[in-house]
Amino acid sequence: MANVEISLKETMTSIEGALGAALVDYTSGMALGTLGGGKDLDLAVAAAGNTDVIRAKTRTMDHLGLKGEIEDMLITLGHQYHILRPLKGRSGNGLFLYLVLDRAKSNLAMARHQLKRIEAELEV
Repeated sequence: MANVEISLKETMTSIEGALGAALVDYTSGMALGTLGGGKDLDLAVAAAGNTDVIRAKTRTMDHLGLKGEIEDMLITLGHQYHILRPLKGRSGNGLFLYLVLDRAKSNLAMARHQLKRIEAELEV
C-alpha cells in the first residue's frame, strides 16, 4: 500500500503527459496533497472547484434514482484532459483523485488504467 505522497509521485511519473495531480476531500474541497501544477494550473483552486462537479453529479444521480458508483469523470478542454476519480472503499469515502493531462502528450485510455491501479494501491 502506498501513502498519498508516493501515490501522487507515481501518478506524475508513470502517467505520460501528467501536468498535475491531487488527492481531494470533496466534503470540504481541501486538497490533501498536490504535485505538479504551476502558474497556469493552481491545483488547490482546481481541486476546490471540482468538488462542486462531484457533488453535482452525485446529487443528479440521486434525483434520477441511478444506482451504481461513479468510476471516473472526464472534462475535455482544448489542450488538457481533467480526470476526477472518486475513491472506493471505506478509507477513500469522500475523496477523489484529480489528474490533469496534456492532451497532446497523453494516452487517455492508459492514463485511466494507470489511475485505477494507483487508486487500488493508495492507503489513506
